Amino acid sequence: MSVENNGPLPGSGSNRLPLSRQRRDVLQHLRGQAAPVTATTLAHVCALHTNTVREHLDALVDDDLAVRERSAPAGRGRPAWRYRARPPQASPAREYAGLAAVLAAQIARSSTDPRADALAAGEDWGRVLTAGQEPTADPEEARKRLLHLLGEIGFAPEADARTRRVRLRRCPFVETAREHPGVICGVHEGLARAALGALGETPQDVELLPFAEPDACRLHLDTGTGPDTGTGPADPDAVAHPHRPTTPGEDR
Repeated sequence: MSVENNGPLPGSGSNRLPLSRQRRDVLQHLRGQAAPVTATTLAHVCALHTNTVREHLDALVDDDLAVRERSAPAGRGRPAWRYRARPPQASPAREYAGLAAVLAAQIARSSTDPRADALAAGEDWGRVLTAGQEPTADPEEARKRLLHLLGEIGFAPEADARTRRVRLRRCPFVETAREHPGVICGVHEGLARAALGALGETPQDVELLPFAEPDACRLHLDTGTGPDTGTGPADPDAVAHPHRPTTPGEDR
């Protein structure tokens, strides 16, 4: 499997909200700069107002996706702020990303069927993450609970109105996934399959399309019964963000 798209942004947990399309574009432009730049310089590159770009840059700094530093003094006045993108491996999840890289390389080298072994490993992971949770009889509620779980791990899922077509805009192990997509993406598909099976009483199909979009992977979830509207990717401008699921006896 070859990787043609950049795919999702790095992600490291639910404490980081999905980026808006414009903020994601600012980050991509920032990553394309050879050296730290001012907000004014980047605004010209992005064709946006400087204040708008500065607001996005400050938010990216807060999310640990960018670094803000003072320019060297030059004459009177306070030196300007300059910004640079933080390398993906400098994120708080770098230790886990490194471990994932080692394990993925090991499976790719030693397994006679890397995808099957990756799926099995992901299914084991999914069962561990959902251990002790009561399955729901409502297939859509099960899908929403899966999205909540994926959000906690760091995938920043965005779904269509029926939670059947999902865009994964972040990936905790995206750098390793680009190198070993058959392994890492297989683990993630297995995770989704086992977790959805544990969270719902009705069997549902799960299909992961790695790097299906320039900035996202796609996850297709379906009960296999009834009409399925919206066979294409989820519309990023009309998505239903997952909410924290309730537990039995808890007020909604």
